[in-house]
Amino acid sequence: MRLLVTAALGCALSTPPVRPAGQTAAVPHDPDDPAIWIHPTDPARSLILGTDKIESTGGLYVFGLDGTLRQSITSLDRPNNVDLEYGFSAAGRLVDIAVLTERKRHRLRVFAIPADGGALTDLAPAGLPVLDGQRGEASEPMGIAMYKRTRDGAVFAIVAPKTGGATDYLWQYRLEADAAGRLNLALVRRFGRFGRAGAAPGDIGEIEAVVVDDSLGYVYYSDERYGIRKYHADPDHPGASRELAAFGTDGYLGDREGLAIYETGDGKGFIVSSDQVSRGTRVKLFRREGAPGNPHDHSTVWTVSTVSDDTDGLEATSRALPGFPRGLLIMMNAGARNFLLYDWRAIQPR
Repeated sequence: MRLLVTAALGCALSTPPVRPAGQTAAVPHDPDDPAIWIHPTDPARSLILGTDKIESTGGLYVFGLDGTLRQSITSLDRPNNVDLEYGFSAAGRLVDIAVLTERKRHRLRVFAIPADGGALTDLAPAGLPVLDGQRGEASEPMGIAMYKRTRDGAVFAIVAPKTGGATDYLWQYRLEADAAGRLNLALVRRFGRFGRAGAAPGDIGEIEAVVVDDSLGYVYYSDERYGIRKYHADPDHPGASRELAAFGTDGYLGDREGLAIYETGDGKGFIVSSDQVSRGTRVKLFRREGAPGNPHDHSTVWTVSTVSDDTDGLEATSRALPGFPRGLLIMMNAGARNFLLYDWRAIQPR
């Protein structure tokens, strides 16, 4: 019956639930969001990063592809989400960076990932303040997505606060480094509609998951009780203020949480969204390229049941990795306080 009902909504549903091919070690308190860094020459030395979002003693945890803990960066005050960008220009060199929100300190933290996959180093120990002039939960950064503009290599951070208004919910900053390598942020725009729908009467919900498709130049974010919204990622685009699409507005059992991009080449692939369900989060796939003649018509093509518990963040890559020839999907797993690794071949439509 579940298959028939889901098909009526325009997609097929995999059943029974897909099980992971691996998992990371547990974090101490409350996992939230993963990211993956791909080693430039040796995929086996790639890294999985994940946040532990507890206040005061939270952290950023770094794992190998086998799930073992490689590094812990702790004493962070509720780090929520983390994202990566490759080839950021700092003090005359290009460096890969991990950027995360430190919610209770109202700032971003930036760490360099060395090319050999060794220990991350702090590029801005004092942090980079964001959401200037806001109060209460509106001053607390939660979601984060990095964007590198193709035409000039400029790097931006798109930040989602814990709460915001019906318009201009997201804050976009340009991230730069001076000649000495000191980092700074410059606000370039605010944008983004918010439906203000929550799970219960009086609850206005939130926007947490944000992802940028660097190569196509689009940013997507989860308006958790409404749908997935799409804008141009380039703040200088003539249509930067116009919403391009709102999709994924039905067929969910829980909140729309994590977002990722799975690329298959030629602008095709999937937009990956988690449907947050206790002990059985579902993954919904939307066509990255849109429909013929309309790149902003993102239909649902596949819904996958998993054993991931109450998933917030997820990440996907199509890069071939040891044991994952078509890439993998990483999902936060609440009960075991870790991140589950799924072989993409078990996730893809069939």
